[in-house]
Order: sequence, then structure tokens, then C-alpha cells
Amino acid sequence: MTDFIWLKPKRIDKINVTDFGNDLYPQIKSILISRGIDSAEKLDVLKHPGTSQLHSPWLMKDMDMAVKRVMTALEQHQKILVYGDYDVDGTTAIALVYSFLKDRNADVDYYVPNRYEEGYGVSEKGIRYAIEQNVNLIITLDCGIKAHATIELAQQAGIDVIVCDHHNQGDTLPEAFAVLDPKRRDCEYPFKELSGCGVGFKLLTALCEVLHLSEKEHLWRYLDYLAISTAADIVPIVDENRVYMYYGLLKMAKKPLQSVKIMLVHAKLILLYKNGNGEEQICVNSPLTVSDVVFRIAPKINAAGRMNDARDAIRLLLAQTPEEASQYFTTVASQNSDRQEKEKKICEEALDMLRSDSATEQQFTNVLYKSTWHKGVVGIAAAKILESYYKPTIILCGDGDVISGSARSVADFDLYSAIEKCSHLLTSFGGHTHAAGLSLKRSDFDDFKRLFENAVQSTIQETQRHPSIQIDEEITLADVTPEFYKQVQILSPFGPENMDPVFAIYGVEPSSQYYMGGEKQHLRLNFKLSNNQEISAVGFGMAEKWRNIPPQSKVDICFTIGVNVFRGVASLQLHLKDFKESQE
Repeated sequence: MTDFIWLKPKRIDKINVTDFGNDLYPQIKSILISRGIDSAEKLDVLKHPGTSQLHSPWLMKDMDMAVKRVMTALEQHQKILVYGDYDVDGTTAIALVYSFLKDRNADVDYYVPNRYEEGYGVSEKGIRYAIEQNVNLIITLDCGIKAHATIELAQQAGIDVIVCDHHNQGDTLPEAFAVLDPKRRDCEYPFKELSGCGVGFKLLTALCEVLHLSEKEHLWRYLDYLAISTAADIVPIVDENRVYMYYGLLKMAKKPLQSVKIMLVHAKLILLYKNGNGEEQICVNSPLTVSDVVFRIAPKINAAGRMNDARDAIRLLLAQTPEEASQYFTTVASQNSDRQEKEKKICEEALDMLRSDSATEQQFTNVLYKSTWHKGVVGIAAAKILESYYKPTIILCGDGDVISGSARSVADFDLYSAIEKCSHLLTSFGGHTHAAGLSLKRSDFDDFKRLFENAVQSTIQETQRHPSIQIDEEITLADVTPEFYKQVQILSPFGPENMDPVFAIYGVEPSSQYYMGGEKQHLRLNFKLSNNQEISAVGFGMAEKWRNIPPQSKVDICFTIGVNVFRGVASLQLHLKDFKESQE
């Protein structure tokens, strides 16, 4: 397991700590202020997320044009094609817009490109399909902002295109009928970090106004889709995203869509039972979180596009009955199991390659290739390898003349720029600071590997080569009470730019320890409280590291606080981020 540098809590000007929230613990006040919540008004907004905190969709550039065009298509019963990406954001966006338009009796179809045959974005094959199907209007979701050539092809065929995207634009915008993207340079929409599904949601919000429909009744019924996309696409959980995420998680826990319900049940996040009248009821073990969606729901949806055909995921998302949901979930779950097996195999083989290479320790990067590795899984594998070897990592596969793969970066290092320095050896590449995709001739692999190593070595800072954990506050075991946890939850839902607060406790000795999991790879520590009760701390994948701690040693631990439900009884539990032998 990686050794982390613990960063001490950021010391802030606490002159106003007592100016608001007099019922809050000092540690909670400090965390709030460090995150910009420094007044009673801001605290009230945080405590009560609501629709008043959402921005008008009409502030988005081209929204009026987009709405008019969709209204024309609805009124004239023109054929609409909803076109989305094959990942979670794209498939949930398709399900959202398709369902809403279907409810309006639209003549609507959907299209999702095949990852391996067409690749990311608006493909020529997709446009040819639209032409063959006599489509009048295409709405792209989570793609299209750089699809100049294929959108021009559609326009030449008399098909209008509305782009709904959230990626950065290129030098110019595509010649579409309307381009909805808060990140386009001339768009003054006040929040730039919506998911692709979120941009589609804004289009539908505006349509609700024009159609005089209750947004809560006719659009928020599909809020599950938006919440899943927002969590899975790792967009900041602030501003509008926090409001949508807050209510989306509540809806998923109380009245989920059929597809979401079966995934929640399978993940053991909810239980179903019949009341005295024989009506189905939902029991939630503990409040749903962004992490629940990211790690236990999203991978199943993603697996379809990675392993076979993303349409399998869309069929599941659109399921109307429990029987349909069960049928399509079986397919998606099987694909996810296949994905897990392939991911495990790639990781094992990649780690063996690194361990057997004497140069591994001295290298600043990990660049690995094997022809038989599965293209749909190499990105996940690269992220996993990064956990063991904290270096910019690229995993490549393919047995043809051109090989391709995915890259993942360490925190704060611009991976894209390093890859760009090797662009003359690449047939294609794209991405952003922390993740990228690339292709190159197999004969250029060794040259690329050497050049990428040099590019990283010459630019990476020493501080970027060592992972760190930012501690929010130092506390004691006695501080971990239900009321303290309740105040922590004021900040929820947690996610990027609003992460779950990390606490540190120094110099504590566990009263007992247990190894868990089929391979005894997980760890549980129990700590005695002053009232003779115990609180447990769980560390996934941390058993091996604990075996290096001398018996009866005091340790320093850093963690987040969660809830564990066992046999119907809920109790607080520490979720370990790291630990080390105490020096106190």
C-alpha cells in the first residue's frame, strides 16, 4: 500500500468562527469556514438546498434556439434521434431525454456508438444511421462540441443538430443548429461544471416552462439519471450539482426508477418488503451517498459499453416493469462480472511486469503493453496500478499495427501536456489533465515509452511524486459522537470540491483487530471509548500494511466517519484512509 504524506489542517483566520452556528462544534465551524461557509446566510443555504439555488436554463447560450427547434419537432411530429456517449454520463443522458420526449408522444429514437467500431463522439456511422431512418433532428448528449465534420455531414443531409455537451470547445464551434455547452467561450451561464446529462436536463427544464409542465412532476421523476451521471462523471458536487445530487439521492432512496431499484437492491443499499396491505415498501440501511453511486451502481452501467454494447445499459435504464429491469440487469451484471475478471487479470499481469523489471523503481512513469489485454478495461487497470505505483501510468493493448490505451495521472501533474510532447509518435490522442486516451503504431512503442518518460521526468515536481492526504481537523475518539456525525453531514452530499472531511487521531491503541475478506485483505480495528463502548475502524485492502505494525503499538489514524448497519442496528464507523505507528 502507498505511503501517504499527511498534510496538517489548513490554519484559517478564525476571527468569525463564533459569528454563526453557535450550536456547532468548533472543528465543524473550522471546516465550514475553510470551505467558504463563513456566514449565517451561507450556512442556511448549505443546510437547505433548494430550487431557488438553481440557475435559469435561459442563461445558457443558444437555449432559446434549441427549445424552439425541439418544439417544432414536437408540433410537426418530426423524427428525433437522441445521440449519446457510451459511458454512464452518456447513457443516463440518453435515457433522460428519450424518456421525457417519449412522454410528450414524440417520434424519438436513440443511438449510442460502439466503443470499438466507432470510438468516442459523433461518428459517421451514427449520422448514416440517422439519414437512413429519415431523422429530422439530432440531439447530441455528452459529445458533439468538436464533431465539426460529422455535424456538417448531418446538416448537408438536411438534419438539424442540437449539441448538448460539457467539454471544452476547440478553436471553433461546430456548425450546429444550436450548441448548448456552459464551457463554450461565449456562454455566460454561471455554473460551468454540469455533467453532459446535466446540460440535457437544462434543455428539458426550459421545455417544461414552454410546455407549461410542472418540472417537479414531469422532469424530476427522472432525477435518478441526473444524480447517477453527476456522481459517475466526477464533476464538482457544488452549486447546482449539489442541489441535484441532494434531491436525486433522496429520490433514489424513496421512489427509484425500476432500473435503479434493482441495482440498489443488488448492491444491498436498499431492502424491499411488503407492508400489511401487501404493498411494496423500501427500507434504506443508511443514507445513500455519492460514493455508493460511484462504486456500486455506475460500474454496472459502464460495463455494458466497455465489454459489449452500451445499448444493453440503456435498455436497463429505460425498463418500465420489474420483469424488464430484472431481465436487462442480468445481462449488465454478467458483463460487469466479466469486466471485473479481466480487470483483475490485467492488474496482476501488469504488476508482475513491474516487479520483474529492475528499472521500475528508478522510472518516473509506468508504460505497459500487452496485445491480449482488453481495450475496455485498460483505463480502470491504469488507475489501479497508480494505487500501487504512484506514477503517471499508461496501459496499452491491441495486436494490430496500431495499438491503443489509456493514461492516468498523479494529483496535480498535467498528464495531457506530457503526452502532447510525444504527439508526433501518436496516431491520435485526447483527454485532459488527469486522464487521456491515445493510439500509436506498435513499432513506435519503445520510442514513445522513452520519450514519455523523459517528458515526465523533466517536468514533474518532487512534491507531485508522493501522494498526500489533507487532514481537515485533528480530534479525539471522544469527539466521535452521533451529534458530531450529524453536524458533519451538513456538508453532504460529498464529492469533488466538497470531499468528505478527513479527521486524524494520534496515539491510540486498538483493543482488538480482525482481518476480513476472502483473502483476509481487509482490516478492522476496534477502539474502546471512555464509556466502555467500542467504535470500529475499517480499512479496505489495508491488512498487509497492518501486519507491519508491532503488536500493542499506539497508532495515528486518519479517516472519514460513516455509518455501519449490522442486523438492523446502525452504529458509527471510521473509514480508514491511512494509519502509521505513532511517534508520540
